[in-house]
Amino acid sequence: MRFETKAIHVGRQVDSLTGAVTTPIHLSTTYERDIDGTYTDGFLYSRGDNPNRRALEECLTSLEEGHDCVTYASGMAAIASLIEALPSDKPRRIIMPDDMYFGIRSLITETDIGSKFDFVMVDMTDLQEVEEAIKSAPTGMVWIETPSNPLVKVTDIEAIAKLAQEGGAYTVVDNTWPTPVLQLPLTLGIDFSLHSVTKYIGGHSDLMIGAVIAKADSPMLTNLRAWQHSKGAVPSPFDCWLALRGVQSLAARMRVHCSNAAEIADFLVQHPNVEAVHYPGLASHPGHSIAARQMSSFGGMLSFQVKGGEREAMAVAAKLRLFMRATSLGGTHSLIEHRSSVEGSGTMAPANLLRVSVGIENVEDLKEDLIQALE
Repeated sequence: MRFETKAIHVGRQVDSLTGAVTTPIHLSTTYERDIDGTYTDGFLYSRGDNPNRRALEECLTSLEEGHDCVTYASGMAAIASLIEALPSDKPRRIIMPDDMYFGIRSLITETDIGSKFDFVMVDMTDLQEVEEAIKSAPTGMVWIETPSNPLVKVTDIEAIAKLAQEGGAYTVVDNTWPTPVLQLPLTLGIDFSLHSVTKYIGGHSDLMIGAVIAKADSPMLTNLRAWQHSKGAVPSPFDCWLALRGVQSLAARMRVHCSNAAEIADFLVQHPNVEAVHYPGLASHPGHSIAARQMSSFGGMLSFQVKGGEREAMAVAAKLRLFMRATSLGGTHSLIEHRSSVEGSGTMAPANLLRVSVGIENVEDLKEDLIQALE
């Protein structure tokens, strides 16, 4: 089956009891044993497994062309589990991108994870710098985020996967922004693809789930399952049901997200009050050729820098009427955020930068809103 068909059919079947074509929500926390003490249907206790969670994991595994999927109560729970599930025989050294989701920086600085592992930040767009970092000391994991948040840097996934494999390190790609519609890291040699399902896969800003899809069976995948079950950071049946509903329209939504973002990027590049636009679909973007090779389209996320400083950027955001000033991304509605003020000290975002999640509204309305705000 092709992507759109898998998104609708994998993990779903007509309900055998009622004939319902929509998957029921299974809220039960516990399940009855058979007379001999076994569980013929495979469900014992909802922390260990749940029909809605199993359906979602089967669907995401198929969409990423992977071996298995492990879901969590949030994207951050998935991120923390990926780091902590690094097998004990692997080095504690993890190479991270210098521009990445700010929540990971907070995880490193505000929890004990920062003291358990040796984190090394590098510019992932510089292959020589990555190679030197991998070869300079034994490395357990290489973490990639492409396009990056919020500077929209593009990393050569296949090239870094080869470098990491030569160094004996696991590889992870945060695939939240591109989604499996646009980018399939596991087919490019990556071991684990990470998602905040909260974003594009859910698609409506009304659920919270994280997911890790594995390319193959491994000791790390075994650990991920154990972490999910024993630490209990599992998604609710209702959130899994919502995610499975949302994923059905993912391919269709992404086409509009990408088309709208490309038009807005072209518009912003020509505006006299815009200093710079960061969008991989622009031919001027330094990672354009790599993105064109490893992505089927360029995504619905972009950042732009307003001429001036923080005051001018905040003024533009304040004047917008359709773009909502809110955290998160990937919903049907357009969002804008001044990242440096959100992230505080340690941010990579310039003071005049605004990050935009382009929604699926009519693009002309969005451009008109930007025109009146920028002027």
